[in-house]
Amino acid sequence: MSIKIIVCVKQVIDPDAPIASLDIGENNIVSSKEKRFVLNGYDENAVEAALKIKDDVGAEITVLSVGYAFENDVMKKPISMGADRLILVEDEKFLQVDGFSTANLLGKAINKIGEFDLVLCGRQASDWDNAYVPLALSEILNVPCITLAQKIEVKANGFRVERVMSGGYQIVESEFPTLITVSNEIGNPRYPTIRGIMDAGRKKPDIWTSNDICVTSELFKNQLVTKDLSLPINEADCEFIHSDSEEELGRLLAENLIEKKLI
Repeated sequence: MSIKIIVCVKQVIDPDAPIASLDIGENNIVSSKEKRFVLNGYDENAVEAALKIKDDVGAEITVLSVGYAFENDVMKKPISMGADRLILVEDEKFLQVDGFSTANLLGKAINKIGEFDLVLCGRQASDWDNAYVPLALSEILNVPCITLAQKIEVKANGFRVERVMSGGYQIVESEFPTLITVSNEIGNPRYPTIRGIMDAGRKKPDIWTSNDICVTSELFKNQLVTKDLSLPINEADCEFIHSDSEEELGRLLAENLIEKKLI
């Protein structure tokens, strides 16, 4: 048995990048001065989930991303991990789209890819943390959506999924095709092998544009508007208490905290 899997991934600014390396670019978009981009962490978990299915029952894994100015080394990581195909839908028009437009674009691209049994997504992206693109995409594709899977088992006609819940898990079953979201509970992403890295170097991604997926202007009508965007400001106000006696220090500290109504 072999199934067709599409994994949706996103290139994001490295969440571990220092605040000093970030800036607010044009149109209120966060940009990195050092251009430190990575594959979204939860999307790497989605790739791992696909590879586990491939190890168990066999699968053809297509990795799909919609965006602009992709970093080749970043986007090829799923191929070095073991995915079979990489499709990048790249267009400058996609730079300012919100999550709803992204879901529509992914839906158009998946329709162009053709038949599939499973769409895998990370639970959310680390840049905006909205977590609604997979849900919107499942509605667009008219397929069931199961969120927060920690284990996916392929059955004869569908999937048996252990879904993470507070204090335990819920077992959910669904027929082909289905969209499933995962996070770190599915397991840590595997490290690319030397052979995988060499294969990724030889394989070229399929590059599509907005024309290739028949995009209309209706897909670019964002439903979310960013009113303001700013970097967090960390401020610290320290007060030092001095005394040659430890007992005196303790008394002064207690009095200070009582005065400020902290204790």
